[in-house]
Amino acid sequence: MRLLVNWLVSALALLVVAHVVSGFHVSGFVAALIAAVVIGFVNATLGLLLKVITFPLTLMTLGLFWFVINGLMLLFASAFVPGFEVRGFGAAFIGAIVLAIVNALFRLIVGATTGGNRR
Repeated sequence: MRLLVNWLVSALALLVVAHVVSGFHVSGFVAALIAAVVIGFVNATLGLLLKVITFPLTLMTLGLFWFVINGLMLLFASAFVPGFEVRGFGAAFIGAIVLAIVNALFRLIVGATTGGNRR
């Protein structure tokens, strides 16, 4: 059940980011659901590898370089998902920052309404 909620929250966060960030477009909820799965897969594979390789640079930038990697992952995922488009690295970078904030807020809200981290 938690996986399903996280998937829906991620899709909703993508829709919010698409309304806030210029150059970031999601055609609808189904595209957002598919994009959330692809972004999750890309971040779990390629994103993890890049984060490990660039860890020293991330330390030097106090973690800000992770937004660069996340932006690149958004660009990469947009190449594979119809209805999900990120126009340029600037939109991807800003989208990664806004997506992190929106995801954190949504997860905080969902955690508060579902009783937190009960197992």
